[in-house]
Amino acid sequence: MKVTILGAGAIAGAHVDAVRALAAHGGPDGAEVTHVVDVDAGRAAAFAAEHGVPHHGTDLQALLDAGEVDVVHICTPPSVHLQAALAALRAGAHVVVEKPAVLSLAEADALAAAERQAIDAGLPGRFTQIVQHRFGAGIQRLRRLLDDGTLGAAYVAQCDTLWFRTPEYFEVPWRGRFDTEGGGTTMGHGIHQFDLLLAVLGPWTEVRAMAGRLARHTDTEDVSTALVRFAGGTMATITNSAVSPRQTSRLRFDTEAATVELEHLYGYDDTSWTVTPVAGREDVAEAWAADAASSGTSVDGGASGHLAQLVPTYLALAEGRTPPVTVADTRATLELAAAIYKSAFTDATVRAGEIVEGDPFHASMAGTGTPWPPVKDVPTAV
Repeated sequence: MKVTILGAGAIAGAHVDAVRALAAHGGPDGAEVTHVVDVDAGRAAAFAAEHGVPHHGTDLQALLDAGEVDVVHICTPPSVHLQAALAALRAGAHVVVEKPAVLSLAEADALAAAERQAIDAGLPGRFTQIVQHRFGAGIQRLRRLLDDGTLGAAYVAQCDTLWFRTPEYFEVPWRGRFDTEGGGTTMGHGIHQFDLLLAVLGPWTEVRAMAGRLARHTDTEDVSTALVRFAGGTMATITNSAVSPRQTSRLRFDTEAATVELEHLYGYDDTSWTVTPVAGREDVAEAWAADAASSGTSVDGGASGHLAQLVPTYLALAEGRTPPVTVADTRATLELAAAIYKSAFTDATVRAGEIVEGDPFHASMAGTGTPWPPVKDVPTAV
């Protein structure tokens, strides 16, 4: 498969490295990064030279028209994601896009429609989003032990993304704006962790949230908090922050048989987990340890990361199967983000399924507007 990287920013290097490592870790043979495309020709050339990519340019559509792209990895700012993904799907190319995949539920629905049209037309292209933390061994182990009853019911969960971004971070023109980034720390940072929360606990039923712009010169929030009730009964808290000096990414699940905790920053492995069984349930710790002992045979020794996701993704694409993360999965995570914004900005409880076409929060995470005035100038370039 001929792979094009769209966007030559920092994350693009992780995509190149993962594609090149596929075959050595059980992925399909023959995936090759052939092109890098960026609106800045000099940046594309520099990236190609640094990473040994044979071709570079500024025009993705020309490559699609020429049949030079089997898979496009979209590593641009979020506001570019939708149009690039639609163009690729129309050309029959697969799409792998960074988070957030798109800016709103309306855009997620447009993606779903475009993929369905491609399928109906007999085109091979399929869509998937990078949610690499879902593919670490520990989170899959946790899901198995919940599914088979070892951990019993999940009662309480905590999901914290406590990161720190300097004022200078938001001087990049597209950051800190709903129309170009989709939202603030909820969409740009916390989405990594509450996507994991959804992967473990499944559908939610209601959300009550608050958000604030406390310290940064942005149109968006720099802190949000939410209370979430899940369909299975679990009650959870979510905190997203861009102003926390001691940075951490943390998930805690209190179940009938044990407390299971994950603490990391931008990626985890099996050393990032702690299991504390209820007295008399030492079998839980034993089951966890036995499963962990086998994770050394998995991709990257059980670590989360792009490679862990791209191996099963490329196997699915090569075999004509649906990738493990679908448009529906992407939309489900965006719906929780939209519910957090709607609850925070309208001071109301939001229930699953209520944000539909015609709702302001379906079209934009800003919805009816923030409780604070805008401050950022319109960006000169995206």
